[in-house]
Amino acid sequence: MKKKIVSVMLSAVMAAGLLAGCGGGSKDNASSGGGSAKGDYDMTLYSINTTDPDFDEWLKNVEDATGLKIHVIAAPTDSDTRQQKITTVLSTGDTSVDVIEINDEMSASFKNSGWLEGLNDTVMTEDIRGQFPQGYLEDMITDKSGNIVGVPGYSGYLAFWVNQQIMDEVGITTIDTKEDFMKYMKAVSGNGRYGYGGSWEKTYSFNEIAQFVNMFGGDYFDWTNPANKEAIQFLHDMVADGNTPIDQIADKYEQMNPKINDGKYGSWFMWGLGTDYEKAGMLGADKVHMAMVPDFSGKGERAIFTDSWSYVLSKSSKNKDAALKFLKYMADEGGMEASYKAFDRYPARADVAEKIVPDTDPAKEMYSRYAAECNVKGRPMLPQTMEFISDIGTIFQSCMKDEITVDEFCTKAQEMVDKYSK
Repeated sequence: MKKKIVSVMLSAVMAAGLLAGCGGGSKDNASSGGGSAKGDYDMTLYSINTTDPDFDEWLKNVEDATGLKIHVIAAPTDSDTRQQKITTVLSTGDTSVDVIEINDEMSASFKNSGWLEGLNDTVMTEDIRGQFPQGYLEDMITDKSGNIVGVPGYSGYLAFWVNQQIMDEVGITTIDTKEDFMKYMKAVSGNGRYGYGGSWEKTYSFNEIAQFVNMFGGDYFDWTNPANKEAIQFLHDMVADGNTPIDQIADKYEQMNPKINDGKYGSWFMWGLGTDYEKAGMLGADKVHMAMVPDFSGKGERAIFTDSWSYVLSKSSKNKDAALKFLKYMADEGGMEASYKAFDRYPARADVAEKIVPDTDPAKEMYSRYAAECNVKGRPMLPQTMEFISDIGTIFQSCMKDEITVDEFCTKAQEMVDKYSK
């Protein structure tokens, strides 16, 4: 059985990669940091942040605060290689690594594998669990037995963004409902400009498909749900009506963001804090900024996804006392403040974010509103994450190009849910 699980996961990472959006970038580096020779340290961390300019300062902070000597192994930048290595480490019971940073795609694959230590009674205790996004904990890092198997390293949102200059031009002051959204689409679109822009490359489109399904009150794992069909029909009609471009099926975020900075799109969904817009001089309340997610339900219900990279403890670790000490610090105010200052990682705990993030941070107000006013969830993923995402993306593109109907899309999507749920 174990060999079967490993085979499935190695197969999954062959298609991995590209996705889908989330933060936590890192650079290629196979060296280890920390300056410790083997045997002269308390635990080993497999990290994605080793070549960040502030990594050494972050590591010193953690070591000083915990009293631990930490050996660091740098994870490869290439996501396929990274996931293959981590899968091998965990599946073979390799004891050379104690704590690993994993993203949502890996979490979906690993959380029920039995390879990760449950943290309910040691780190993610009742007194702090409520401060983390509950939907994310439940959807992404809790196993089928109810064990939380990771400490989220930050909170990121698939935020709704608008171009304020375009809103001012067309005289629309708010996009609060589906009707507001459609009014904005019609006012903005034309002459090479679109009310809505997306990233619909087959492995990226997953984020927006799931976002719109949630906004319509659907269920990504049940394509017999009429709300799912309504969401896909809505996206299809936006293409047909010229409110969003069909050629974005080739776009990942690298191609999408320059179009945003050039004023081609009036609104969009995007991860992160707007670094690309800031570099282009486009970030600001009078230019490009986050906004509240529109209420498509008409019931005051607003849906939003959150993501993270989480720290997990290998069940094969021989240094669990030290690893737990590290994880407790990362779940506490000191660890979250160190990550915020070094890596611009927005604190995952609401109480910590309120305390340490300055009011001058433009994300603070909107992130606080997202946490308080939206139904915050982790993205819907299955164990064979990338195959599932890629296959849904492929038929979505076909539907948007009118190669298949919306009904045919829904039928095929359900077949894929059934196939990859096994």
